[in-house]
Amino acid sequence: MRALVSTYYKDGIENLCRFLADKGVEIISTGGTYKFLKDKGIPVIEIKEITGFEEILDGRVKTLHPNIHGAILAIRDNKEHMETIKQKGIGTIDFVIVNLYPFFEKVQEDLSFEEKVEFIDIGGPSMLRAAAKNFKDVVVLCDYRDYDRVMKEIERDGNVSYNTRKYLAGKVFNLTSAYDAAISNFLLDNPYPEYLSISYKKEAELRYGENPHQTAAFYVKTEGTAAMKDFEKLGGKELSYNNIKDMDVAWKVVCEFDEVACCAVKHNTPCGVAVGKDSYEAFLKTFECDPVSIFGGIVALNSKVDKRTAEKMVEIFLEVIIAPEYDDDALEVLKGKKNLRIIKAKVKPQDKYEMVSVDGGILVQSVDNKLVDEIKVVTEKQPTEEEIEEMLFGMKVVKYVKSNAIVVVKDKRAVGIAGGQVNRIWAACQALERGKGAAVLVSDAFFPFSDVVEEAAKHNIRAIMQPGGSLRDQDSIDACNKYGISMVFTGVRHFKH
Repeated sequence: MRALVSTYYKDGIENLCRFLADKGVEIISTGGTYKFLKDKGIPVIEIKEITGFEEILDGRVKTLHPNIHGAILAIRDNKEHMETIKQKGIGTIDFVIVNLYPFFEKVQEDLSFEEKVEFIDIGGPSMLRAAAKNFKDVVVLCDYRDYDRVMKEIERDGNVSYNTRKYLAGKVFNLTSAYDAAISNFLLDNPYPEYLSISYKKEAELRYGENPHQTAAFYVKTEGTAAMKDFEKLGGKELSYNNIKDMDVAWKVVCEFDEVACCAVKHNTPCGVAVGKDSYEAFLKTFECDPVSIFGGIVALNSKVDKRTAEKMVEIFLEVIIAPEYDDDALEVLKGKKNLRIIKAKVKPQDKYEMVSVDGGILVQSVDNKLVDEIKVVTEKQPTEEEIEEMLFGMKVVKYVKSNAIVVVKDKRAVGIAGGQVNRIWAACQALERGKGAAVLVSDAFFPFSDVVEEAAKHNIRAIMQPGGSLRDQDSIDACNKYGISMVFTGVRHFKH
């Protein structure tokens, strides 16, 4: 029996090859792997002795040869196959142990386009795919974590079972499909190609999904940096499916602001957002937006958490805190809450496109990264500079509230947030009722009727911001003029479904 070994990463390979050699398996190897095994004192045959051909083109061609692929692809119980390779002097290869050039990693580094192209592996995927296709006769290994399983089966049964061979073959195609997807995305640079190839790697299996009867796992992109890929958990329980979804929203909200900002999220919806002169004030103002809903929620800050802020945070039950930095004494306070997940966010949101699944399909769109097109005052009453700032604050929040969405603002606090309603007036009524005393109202989309303005007037709202664009815009403008409310159109809708 023979094994072909060609690995970029050498984890576990010495132990496996020594085991196979002790079982009488001949080891064939290439380049750096050949040298590595030889230096370890493991009997090894250089691949050129099998192919009769020196590697060429700076190593681009060394395993693409009939003596290799014939040895892998020959079906052992096919008489014609076996007679053919015998006539050609080709011996079978029974193990293929290969891992690939690190394209996933290198594509993220500060390298030239040409340098990145050189990390596209050709021979490795070709050998793996050939062996995986012929898995009944060839054991194929692309992951060092499977070495022990194979060795245990050989030690116990003298062979590797069909089910294990099939499983290992499946892992190969799973890997090569993700590898090819990453390369495709790198070369095409097109968010909407003919075939949607995505490359994600499993980060963790989760205890359950949105509900305990649903299974779930967390996958991260194989290329690039991203907020929910590159965070660090500093303490607390393992993250759940809902935790990660809520963290994503909370972090995106606070990253909208240049000022120190805090956001509390509950059930994937902001329940309080505020800015302050420091983290303590921002958190306190956020808490005051809705002291009830924040209980059991996720809190994000876009600035360092100090001890005073941490001490205030632990006065209530929170699931997750996410921030870019923590003082040491703040961490000590937070870690006193054993189950509190403490997350250090290392980068701002990076995605340019987002996906959502529907039954049998995936919808892909660009991220909503625009706030306004213009600030167009359409009423007789002009808003003050302070009111414009308040409205823009509210628009940054309303982007992350399910439509129909209304946010009312007071002193850079989202004191009334309502969304997910099928009727805009219902959302307005809820937000206004919760945000008593607010002077500014913001909407994610236009008003089809004047009813929202009528309701806003009852609650002493002085300024309204909305995209405009309804056939009946004038009805709302007239109502604002009637009640002495200023209204600003932005030209940008922020539906979130």
